[in-house]
Amino acid sequence: MALTQAAENGITILTVDGNLDGEGTQALEEKVLGLLESGETKILFDFSSLDYINSSGLRVLVLAYQRLKKASGTVAICGVKDYIQEVFEVSGYDKIFPLYPAQTDAIGKM
Repeated sequence: MALTQAAENGITILTVDGNLDGEGTQALEEKVLGLLESGETKILFDFSSLDYINSSGLRVLVLAYQRLKKASGTVAICGVKDYIQEVFEVSGYDKIFPLYPAQTDAIGKM
């Protein structure tokens, strides 16, 4: 897994490339916790290059959601591939997280 960070219009964009499992999940969790501790209130996960996510990866998303909800912040996800979107729909996470086709769509609405 590769993780890159960018910022646009006050939104921190985390682009995840590859598989989000095992060590990758730990790296993402550490990054998210660091952002939350530094006061970030808007995080966009770009999954356009994500090939796989396991339950540990989903847990990190929920962690970000719960912490940011308390701080009146926002978490959104963009670029989800069809088969990963199915995971979100089956788990009900599509009701929790706003899902956008692309970064530009999400940035305009966050």
